[in-house]
Amino acid sequence: MAWKIWTPGLSCSIRRSSEPLTDSISARWQALHLDRPPSARLLAVSKGHPAAAVRSVAELGQCDFGESRIQEALPKQKELIDLQLRWHFIGRLQSNKVRPVVKAFDVIHSVDSLSLAERVSRIAVEEGRQPEVLLQVKLRPDPSKGGVSAEELGAIWSDLLALPGLRISGLMTMAPLGMAAEQRKGLFADCRALADRLKLAECSMGMSMDWKEAAEAGSTWLRIGSALFGSRLVSTDSAN
Repeated sequence: MAWKIWTPGLSCSIRRSSEPLTDSISARWQALHLDRPPSARLLAVSKGHPAAAVRSVAELGQCDFGESRIQEALPKQKELIDLQLRWHFIGRLQSNKVRPVVKAFDVIHSVDSLSLAERVSRIAVEEGRQPEVLLQVKLRPDPSKGGVSAEELGAIWSDLLALPGLRISGLMTMAPLGMAAEQRKGLFADCRALADRLKLAECSMGMSMDWKEAAEAGSTWLRIGSALFGSRLVSTDSAN
């Protein structure tokens, strides 16, 4: 189903490279924009891919890119400093990596506890930054993923709202591996409903294998990696 044809706009300033863009990435990027609803924006997950690939996609008009490892992200950001890009941190946020992440990223999708939010808040104030934050929620049992339950989020909500230096804009969730499509739809719908109850605009949910279910449920950020860039070229096995 196609909701709307997306035409690359002028939301970011791009200095075009003389290197040709591969037809496969260009075709996949255009197809993703043809298929997604206008309310669901594409977050190009560039982890595991070189700066040259990011530049190629940016030249199409893509401004938002996601990375999960600070050591991998910083050299890319330095190489691409001539582009006006917005960087999203989507990996597990370790407490000892909060400061470099706060300094280098515009949006953080993976704040999964009150204590971590408090640390992000303190460091953001110290650094004179105000990152946009999405709270990671876990709405189905999944021992492999972090996140707060809906009940836990309700209990700490007033404390989160009182933290300075943060712009809490939404929720992030991931479906457990092996979950059936209908179950994923239910999970994503529950996340959207929870965000609506909290009056949060953003829902970061849906990846390369399940983004269509997430988009139908009301996702506003689709985290797309392999469906856009293809297989990863750089190992991302180690920690942040």
